[in-house]
Amino acid sequence: MSLFNLFEQPLFTSRAHVFQIDPVSKKSWLPASKQAVAVSFFFDNTRNSFRIISVDGSKAIINSIISGNMMFTKTSQKFGQWADSRANTVYGLGFGTEAELNKFVEKFNELKEAVLSGSDKKGLAEGKQLPNGVPEKEGEGSPRNHARQPSGDGGSNPAPLPILASTDSQLKYENDRLKIALAQSSNNAKKWEAELQTLKNNNARLTTALQESTTNVEEWQKQLKLYKEENTRLKLKVQELEGRLAGNPGTGSSDIEQRLSSMQVAHQAKEQEVTDLARKLQDSLHIKQDNSRLQSQIDELRSSNEDLAAQLSEAQAKLASTSEGRRIASEQQLQLHTQLGDLLSQLSNVHQQMNQHSSANI
Repeated sequence: MSLFNLFEQPLFTSRAHVFQIDPVSKKSWLPASKQAVAVSFFFDNTRNSFRIISVDGSKAIINSIISGNMMFTKTSQKFGQWADSRANTVYGLGFGTEAELNKFVEKFNELKEAVLSGSDKKGLAEGKQLPNGVPEKEGEGSPRNHARQPSGDGGSNPAPLPILASTDSQLKYENDRLKIALAQSSNNAKKWEAELQTLKNNNARLTTALQESTTNVEEWQKQLKLYKEENTRLKLKVQELEGRLAGNPGTGSSDIEQRLSSMQVAHQAKEQEVTDLARKLQDSLHIKQDNSRLQSQIDELRSSNEDLAAQLSEAQAKLASTSEGRRIASEQQLQLHTQLGDLLSQLSNVHQQMNQHSSANI
C-alpha cells in the first residue's frame, strides 16, 4: 500500500525546496530535494491526525504529523522551519515568494489550532471551517494563545534553529568566486575579441592575395593550354613534312629541311616557354607562402615600431622636462653669481671707506 492510499485529497498544497537539519552537526542544512517539490497537508483517516507530506520521485522526504506543541518559524522572507520530535529532525522549506510562505504558515497554524482545540478534524478535512469560539481549558490560556506560545515545561518543543552563519559565509564565498570568474571571463572575452579581429584582418589580406594568385594562375593556365595546342599543331606539321620528305626525297629537300629546322627551333622555344610558365606557377606558390610569412613579420615589426615610438615620445617628454629644469637652474645660478658680485663690490667699497677713515684718524 502506497503512502497516499492512507490519505484523502490534500487540504493544501504548495511548492518549495525541502531541507533537513544535519543530524551530526545540528548546525547546517542538507538539501532533501533537488528542486522545488509539492508539499501538502493531508488528513489521516486511520489515525485521525493531520500530516505534512512531500514526495520527491518515489521517496517520501517529509512525513510529519502535526502536533499541538509544534511551531513553524519564519527565519527569512522566503524560508521557514519546524521541529518534528517524532522524526527527531528539523525540516526547512524555501519558497519562491513570501506570499506562498505566509499561506503555508496560515494553514499550518489553522490545523495546529484544530489539533489543540479538539475540533472535528474530519469535518475540517472535508472543508468545514473551525468554530469561531473555542472553549478554553481550565487554568490555561486559549488554544489560540497556546498555539502561538510553546509550553515552558521543558519539554517536547525544540527551539527553532536559525539559518547559521556558515550558510551565509558559504554564499558569500560563492558570490566572490563568481565575481572573480566573471571578471576573468570579461578579460578573456576582450582578449579573444582582439585576437578574432586580428585573425579577421589577416584572413581578409590572405583572401585578397589568394584571389590575385588565383587570377594569375588561371591566366597562366590559359596561356599554357594555348602553348600546348600550338605545340601539338607544330608536331603535326613536322610529321607531315617528314612524310612528304620521305615520299619525295629529291624535291625541295633543302627548303623542307630549313622549314623543319625552324619548326623544331620554334617547338623548342614553345617547350621552353611552357617550362618557364610551370616554373613561374611554382614560384608563385612559394611567393604566396613567403608573402604570408613576411606579412606576419611586418605586423610584428609594426607593433614593435609602435612600442618604440611610444618609448621615444616618453623619452622626449622626459628630456624636455629635464632641459627646462637645467635652464631654470642655470638662470638661478647666474642670478646668484650677479648677487654675489654685487655683495663683493659693496664689501670692497666698505673696506675702502674704513681704510680712508682710519687714515684720516691717524
